[in-house]
Amino acid sequence: MTRREQIKNAYKMTGGQANFYDGMMTYSTVLGKAICRIVWNMDGKKNLQYLEKALSGIPENYVGKLLEVPVGTGVLTMPVYRDLPDADITCLDYSEKMMESAEKKAEAAGIKNITFLQGDVSALPFDSGSFDIVVSLNGFHAFPDKEAAYRETYRVLKPGGIFCGCFYVQVGHKRTDWFIRHLYEPAGFFTPPYETEDSLRKRLSGMYREADVTAVEGIGCFCCRK
Repeated sequence: MTRREQIKNAYKMTGGQANFYDGMMTYSTVLGKAICRIVWNMDGKKNLQYLEKALSGIPENYVGKLLEVPVGTGVLTMPVYRDLPDADITCLDYSEKMMESAEKKAEAAGIKNITFLQGDVSALPFDSGSFDIVVSLNGFHAFPDKEAAYRETYRVLKPGGIFCGCFYVQVGHKRTDWFIRHLYEPAGFFTPPYETEDSLRKRLSGMYREADVTAVEGIGCFCCRK
């Protein structure tokens, strides 16, 4: 199954009972589509585009050690992990409630090779150089200590390993920036400061041997090699 097919199948793994968050992430429900268009200026094509870029660091038939932080509800990654039965996967999240949703999706999909852990990205409970790939989807814009998150995800990655994912970057779309400041921040979903596409590229290029950074509207996507 191609990465595009995996992403398109993400909604199916919710069993047709997508909550607000999953529906928005997968552009699959009426309300989710409305939020994507109004807040993020995203249609289905753009939604698929940024997810493909964010997950591009995970090879097909991957068999190494992978860390995802935060895993959230797992709606975007469980369809990918289902096709990686020989990988050693660890999924970590600070929210036990979100992680419970991811665990249910993994169980429903018959995925047996995942370890779920509750923890803080600013103090990852792993030795340095523990993972071949670190994935982080839509998490950094919420982390209160972003500097520690950058350091920790880099620390636990092996030399030559891949860091890939995505998160909100400001100045990508004015309407998105307005909603972040006036709705998402007051609600506690997002925490400043934020990167821009240029600042993210500069930061990751300074940390990693290779860093490919692009933006789709207000979402910055990256794939880096340590």
